[in-house]
Amino acid sequence: MSLSMYHASVPVFVRALSNLQHVLKLGEKHASEKSVEASVMLQTRLIPDMLPLVKQVQIATDMAKNGTARLAGVEPLKFEDNETSFEELHARLDRAIDYIKSFKAEQLDGSETRAIELKTRNGDLHFEGQAYLLHFVIPNLFFHCATAYNILRVAGANIGKSDFIGKP
Repeated sequence: MSLSMYHASVPVFVRALSNLQHVLKLGEKHASEKSVEASVMLQTRLIPDMLPLVKQVQIATDMAKNGTARLAGVEPLKFEDNETSFEELHARLDRAIDYIKSFKAEQLDGSETRAIELKTRNGDLHFEGQAYLLHFVIPNLFFHCATAYNILRVAGANIGKSDFIGKP
């Protein structure tokens, strides 16, 4: 039996964002215990030329929700990218997870060859659905989730690999 586009995307995205939510809560707890202003933690970067924690979470949610919508052939739900607190980031994650869960297998299965075009600052990207999922969305999603994890870990949050991976 082959793996469907739905099963290769929606459950993976939901799990990744749920685990990111868990890691973010532990980072928030650490910040509170160490009297670190939330705004400072949210603007923390690994190095100066990388994006801060808040942007890593925003991009991770965008990858998952936009990827799901594009595979389904619908216009992605827009988020404003204006979060300034942990509470707002948690709400964003909840909203993205709920949106992704609203898609049905029938909307994504068969999207392996769907033409997907992205306009980026570096030019247009053209994909077929399966390549878009496997070679663009999933790697980007995990890059930004891992970077958010790493920012929190470097900041001293008591998190580990099992927090990132989650429970099977």
